[in-house]
Parts: sequence; structure tokens; C-alpha cells
Amino acid sequence: MADNVAANAATHMRPDLSIDQQVALKTAAAHLQSEFADMFGVETIERLLHSSYDRFANLASVPNFLPLLAERFARQRLIALGKVEGKSTDGRPVVLFLCTHNAGRSQMAMGFFSRLAGDRAVAWSGGSEPGSEVNPAAIQAMVERGIDISGEYPKPWTDEIVQAADVVITMGCGDACPVFPGRHYEEWVLDDPAGRDVAGVRPIRDEIERRIHRLLAQLDVPIDA
Repeated sequence: MADNVAANAATHMRPDLSIDQQVALKTAAAHLQSEFADMFGVETIERLLHSSYDRFANLASVPNFLPLLAERFARQRLIALGKVEGKSTDGRPVVLFLCTHNAGRSQMAMGFFSRLAGDRAVAWSGGSEPGSEVNPAAIQAMVERGIDISGEYPKPWTDEIVQAADVVITMGCGDACPVFPGRHYEEWVLDDPAGRDVAGVRPIRDEIERRIHRLLAQLDVPIDA
């Protein structure tokens, strides 16, 4: 069994990885295998982990954190794939927030949704052209609402993530936004916070908060006080 796991890991491993990165990815694979062994084989887990790594490999600003980002993103993708394939579902509504860079609007929306919905619903986010970091002005504006999004990171979307969502909220990604049958789509027309200071982001933040309240009411999800 150990030989098979090692062989699968070697199949997907990039040739340009440092020793530390290889070790970190093998550790990440072991974590994911322990979590998802009842739903997916080693091959699927390894494939999603290493393809997730590839999606972040060009983010030169965070090379030391790439294995961790890959593990987090692969975990989300495996949860989504489990739902799509009917292998796992907890009945909670899943909302996906999409914008261009996944650095401002969609991150603030996910922050408000997660805080207000608690564990009664699930929020994900993604971008058509993910940036290298979450907008610092958006982070500061959310801190003023008592919500910390500094631990989030810009990420792309994948087919299984979109297909697993019950509601897809788009914010300016235009034709790049994915469309799958059976999803409920809404377009939120909001100014882009990119390049704005905190004072310029506040009105966008406040409008997002109002829309999240309406969305949760539409989903019949109770709001945390």
C-alpha cells in the first residue's frame, strides 16, 4: 500500500519542486487521504492536490506557502466533488461568490456570509484572474466590522466547485464567469475596490453587507446576532 501511495505521488509531483516542497506536499496528501479515504481513492486525491498546487505556482509572492494553499484548496475541491458525485452532503446551502481577482468584493461577501450564517450555510469564493493577495484596504474595512479576512487568499474556481454551489453570485467577471445548468445565478453590480483606500472601500463593503442580509433571508438561513 505504501509503495502504491508513493508511486501515485511521484506521478503527479512537479519536477521543479524543492525537497522541502516535496515533503510538504506528501504531508498534505497524507492529511487529505485521512479525511477523504471513505470517498476517494489515492489517485483522485493526489491529482487534485497537485493540480491545486499548479494553480498557485505562479504566485511568486507566496512560494513558501504554496503547499499549504494547495492543501486548503484541494480540500475544498474534494468536498465539492463529493457533493457533485452524491458521495457526501450535509444539506446546507452552498453559495459561491465570484469576481475577477478574488481579492476584494468576493472576499468581503464571503466574510459577511460566513459570519452571519455561522455553520448553517457554506460560502466559497473565486476569481477569473486571481490576484496575489487580498486587498489590504478590504481587509481593514472588514476589521471595522469585526471580521478578519486576512487569512484568506485569492484562488480560481474549478468546475466541481461551481457545480457544487446552489447559488452563484457574480460580481463583474463578465463572460469569464462559468455557467452550469441547475445553479441559481445572481449578478451583483458593485464598484471594484481595487486601487481605493479604506474610505473608498467602505461604501462597497456596506452595500455587500446589505445584500448578504437579503440573500440569507432568501435562503431562509437564520442570522447570527
